Amino acid sequence: MFGICLGHQVIALANGISTYKMHNGHRGINHPVKNLLTGKGEITSQNHGFAINREDAEANEDIEITHVHLNDHTVAGIRLKNKNTFSVQYHPEASPGPHDSEYLFDQFIAEIQKVKSVLS
Repeated sequence: MFGICLGHQVIALANGISTYKMHNGHRGINHPVKNLLTGKGEITSQNHGFAINREDAEANEDIEITHVHLNDHTVAGIRLKNKNTFSVQYHPEASPGPHDSEYLFDQFIAEIQKVKSVLS
């Protein structure tokens, strides 16, 4: 499962991570996000007024924080360690980078193919 924007928040809520209303929210393009797994920065497009609670995410042993917004350090991506699920708070399909976040779709397709090969 790959959650984008609201999907990111729904996955977090389903795993006991609370959300909160941001003072201003993130709107528009050119939001810098750091991928904590690769150390690379991404330029993203965002449009949301809520974020997931970092303390809840860090306290959940089944969650790994994968991306962080560099302006305010909000959680911009998570991965479930016990399920084939990951999510990001931004819109990789908007291509503001223009290809900075394209790898997320490749990752999603690779995970589908892996599961498909196990089932066949």
